[in-house]
Amino acid sequence: MGKFVIKNVASGIKFDLKANNHEVIATSEVYNSKAACKNGIESVRKNAPIAGLDDQTDADTTKVTHPRFELYADKAGEFRFRLTARNGEVIAVSEGYTTKAACKNGIESVRKNAPDAEVTEQS
Repeated sequence: MGKFVIKNVASGIKFDLKANNHEVIATSEVYNSKAACKNGIESVRKNAPIAGLDDQTDADTTKVTHPRFELYADKAGEFRFRLTARNGEVIAVSEGYTTKAACKNGIESVRKNAPDAEVTEQS
């Protein structure tokens, strides 16, 4: 089972979603309160399992409505994803992956781990 880890950063509060192997698979924006951060976690829990895949690296792909995982290539040529909620807001982002397949595995890991992940706070 995955784990949401809430932590304080210099500019506010954020969360990381970690897989069973303790690797970070998604990260949130920085929130200004713990309550807002927890709302972000609930949004990821609710949206990740039902989100479609919008592969922006494939010109032939059909556009997918929100919620969705947007898979894209960054300026460095790495593959990344962002999870958007029904309202189009980005609620979680990934690290860079060297291959599209690894990025898709990251998306599947978020889908699998987010719904039942426990929430902890890093001190």
